Amino acid sequence: MSFRIIVLAKQVPDTRNVGKDAMKADGTVNRAALPAIFNPEDLNALEMALKVKDQIKGAEVIVLTMGPTRAAEIIREAMYRGADKGYLITDRKFAGSDTLATSYTLYLAVKKLLPCQMVICGRQAIDGDTAQVGPQVAEKLGIPQITYAEDLVTVSEDKVVIKRRLERGVETVESTYPVAVTVHGSADSCRPRISKLLLKNKHARTVTELQAETQDYTELYANRPYLMIDEWTVDDLDAEQGRLGLSGSPTKVKKIDNVILLHKESTFLTSDDRDVESLMKELIGQHIIG
Repeated sequence: MSFRIIVLAKQVPDTRNVGKDAMKADGTVNRAALPAIFNPEDLNALEMALKVKDQIKGAEVIVLTMGPTRAAEIIREAMYRGADKGYLITDRKFAGSDTLATSYTLYLAVKKLLPCQMVICGRQAIDGDTAQVGPQVAEKLGIPQITYAEDLVTVSEDKVVIKRRLERGVETVESTYPVAVTVHGSADSCRPRISKLLLKNKHARTVTELQAETQDYTELYANRPYLMIDEWTVDDLDAEQGRLGLSGSPTKVKKIDNVILLHKESTFLTSDDRDVESLMKELIGQHIIG
């Protein structure tokens, strides 16, 4: 039995550098104005997928990402760390998608790659913090889901056992396949790039990227077809266009605030109970706690 793991990953704007140009007039994020990074919890998810691959002979890790042409960079990054292949879902008609439209698009892409045993993604993306896309994809696929995954306890060709991080403790659950897993940021960090894989995959490109190259890679790709990163558009997914992009997105961003915390004053506490009581009253009075 071939064992296939699909990792849903996202290239996100670095929200640590949000400025006045971070939002467009239509309420969507101006991604061109911000540095792009691999969504942190998707890296945790990639590591969990690679751990499964390490333990199951012949397992294949495929990365799916949705975004503009530059998002292919995180597919290469995943291949440098051990992923086998990647697909870039890209089309102007996807622009402005909220979680509902995004999960619909990813669901269609996963369907094209079925059968698969596991669909793994980060719990949430730092540009939205909704934690909705993974569960919505699982619901559309009609498969069980394990959320807030923290540790891969055991895995075999028949079932997987995963420890979940909950608000007040942990929970260990077991599932047969297929199953969707969303990975918590407390899970193991992703392994670093592997030099052999970096040299092997450094020329991996999409068709759009190759068209912008000045060098002729025809012979290279004829001999190494694994370097081609496939691009899927709306037509490739046979999607209902009314469920895509802004038209398929009922959620709208009203505004983005850049909050900077400044150190203005300090309160020094002793071990005296009266100091602690005074602090508690102040925090409750300012509605910080209570």
